[in-house]
Amino acid sequence: MRVIFWVITSILLAVLMMVSGFYHLIKPEFYVPIVPSFLPFPLAVVYLSGIVELLLGIATLFLNQKYTKYGLFGIFILMVIFLPIHIFDAMKDQPVIGSSTAAYVRLAFQFVLIWLSWKSYKFTSLARI
Repeated sequence: MRVIFWVITSILLAVLMMVSGFYHLIKPEFYVPIVPSFLPFPLAVVYLSGIVELLLGIATLFLNQKYTKYGLFGIFILMVIFLPIHIFDAMKDQPVIGSSTAAYVRLAFQFVLIWLSWKSYKFTSLARI
C-alpha cells in the first residue's frame, strides 16, 4: 500500500510539473508579475522555469527509476527555490494570484509540495523497482 501511495504521488507531482510548465509557456503574462524585480528579463525567466518544470515532469514520469529519482529531487529543489517568491507574493497588498486568501492557500500548498517531493524522492531512492 505504501508503495502504491508514493508511486501515485510521484505521478501526480510529474503531471503537476508538466501542466504548470505548459502554462508558463502558453500564458507567460500571468507569471511575469511574480518574477522578483531583481531578476533581469522576467519573460525569459518565466519561459525558462516553464521548460525546467516540463523537463522535470518528463524525467519523473517517463524515464527509468534513476531519472525518476533525479526528477523528484529536481522538483523538490524547484519548490524550495519558488518558496520565497510565494511568501513575498502573499505579503503584497494585491497578490498576483488575486486575493490574499488564495496567496496563503498557495503558500500552504507549496509546503505540501516540498514535503511530498522530498518524501517521494527518499522513497524512490530506497526502492528497488
